[in-house]
Amino acid sequence: MSRKTQRTRPGPLQWLGYAVGRTLPDSMRDWVRNDLVGDWAVPRHLVRSMVPFVPVFAAFFLFPGPLGLRASMVLLGVLLAVFYAVSYMAQNRSRRLERHGLPPDLENPKKASRHDAEKAAYEKLHGPSVTWGVERRGGNELR
Repeated sequence: MSRKTQRTRPGPLQWLGYAVGRTLPDSMRDWVRNDLVGDWAVPRHLVRSMVPFVPVFAAFFLFPGPLGLRASMVLLGVLLAVFYAVSYMAQNRSRRLERHGLPPDLENPKKASRHDAEKAAYEKLHGPSVTWGVERRGGNELR
């Protein structure tokens, strides 16, 4: 018997499980990292977060009434689901990262370098940032 090679990407059933919260094998950790903090992480999160609601949206079309009413029900459900998906995106990402053995505060490298460059440009123009909770007025520090 030949030894089965480890997959680095999930298959369709594994992806569906991942979309509803299952943990993928360690061999797919790089794929998970890219999925959660890569360049297209936000659109992927929105698509992934809609998967559990597809049966609910399909059930709305089975309700009696005009097609416009049923479509409005689906639209309202989609808008509500997208609202909550966007609202809890950061918490969902950190939980998924942690469940897959990655640091929960992992960021997109491009976004992190852009933030560092903006901070350096700001400090070049205005001096070092003041720490949070300390306000300076007339040489006195207020806490």
